Amino acid sequence: MSSDAAAPQLKASVFEVLRVFLRLGLTSFGGPLAHLGYFRQEFVLRRAWLSEEAFSDLVGLCQFLPGPASSQVGFSIGLMRAGYAGALAAWAGFTLPSALLLVLFGFWADKMTGPAGLGLLHGLKLVAVAIVAQAVWGMARSLCPDKPRAAIAVAAALLILFSAAPIAQIAVIALGALAGLWLCRAVPAVGFSHVAFPVSRRAGALALVAFFLLLFGLPVLRAATGNSAIALFNAFYRSGALVFGGGHVVLPLLRGAFVAPGWVSDTSFLAGYGAAQAVPGPLFTFAAYLGAVARPAPHGLAGAALGLAGIFLPGLLILVGALPFWHGLRTRPVAQAAMRGVNAAVVGLLAAALYNPVWTSAVKTPGDFGVALLGFVLLTVWKAPPLLVVAMGAMAGVMMV
Repeated sequence: MSSDAAAPQLKASVFEVLRVFLRLGLTSFGGPLAHLGYFRQEFVLRRAWLSEEAFSDLVGLCQFLPGPASSQVGFSIGLMRAGYAGALAAWAGFTLPSALLLVLFGFWADKMTGPAGLGLLHGLKLVAVAIVAQAVWGMARSLCPDKPRAAIAVAAALLILFSAAPIAQIAVIALGALAGLWLCRAVPAVGFSHVAFPVSRRAGALALVAFFLLLFGLPVLRAATGNSAIALFNAFYRSGALVFGGGHVVLPLLRGAFVAPGWVSDTSFLAGYGAAQAVPGPLFTFAAYLGAVARPAPHGLAGAALGLAGIFLPGLLILVGALPFWHGLRTRPVAQAAMRGVNAAVVGLLAAALYNPVWTSAVKTPGDFGVALLGFVLLTVWKAPPLLVVAMGAMAGVMMV
């Protein structure tokens, strides 16, 4: 994947890209896997902007990298069709509708102090139990299909559950990569097809430099200045930079960054996470809600904008950085083995988050368990739309008050 080989001609206007992705941002319910299905239907089958092979190649790249895979795929399609302006238009159209809805929910949630409002918040927390359980179940089946990867996932979950160290999540991801190099080399290599992007090696290198400068420079800048805006941006950026495996995995990272220091309460955090299931678009827009309700300034609209920029920027930077070099790297067995270990560790990370804080803060009574169980069955067996499960959980929470 480099600009040196068969770079595609730009065949769409920025406005066209924005229009198509805005419609997807208003209608794409169901989470990252569903978003990829919408993209395939729209861009492979309906518009023929990509071939089936090119789309599969692009999905493989975005699943390999940290960050929100569906947003990265959309950003890449916009990049292929209308250059960097098209990439930003694709991101904005797909992201802003759900971000605005969650910011509005954040303003409204502060006023829900009566029995009905508290019941609604509790119902959304129970929805979060069902949603995260579904994510753990689905990811475990696809990312831990053998004994070595299952063992990595269990070990990762135990390390997180019994460790209070702030860097435990980063350490688990790093140890997962090392375990993958040791245990996962025997898994057959995955074949890939080639697709070109209009990104030069120089632009890719600059994006990678920016990614790592921000990753390691923001904590230093925060310590040196004590500025709360820099502290918030750093929390969002580090969470976005360390997410492997999809939107739900950002839950434990954001909780550690925002609930542990007291910036957001557990109740508000899980209520917002539950509400995020009811809106279309990427789950990472949960960051807009957190930025709006976080206690240190800036909050409100400024905090929401800071949250969106911080959570999405690392994934987009590393994507641009990887594009020119991906074709050579992805065929190496060592890289594939390391990523198998990382993906398995991510399953364990999310499983630990399912217990604490999701389960422990929401399920207090047999009725709570029944609502969460019903939501899980609706999602996994009946394949019910997440919006329906959110509505069911919210109504159940109000009725149980």
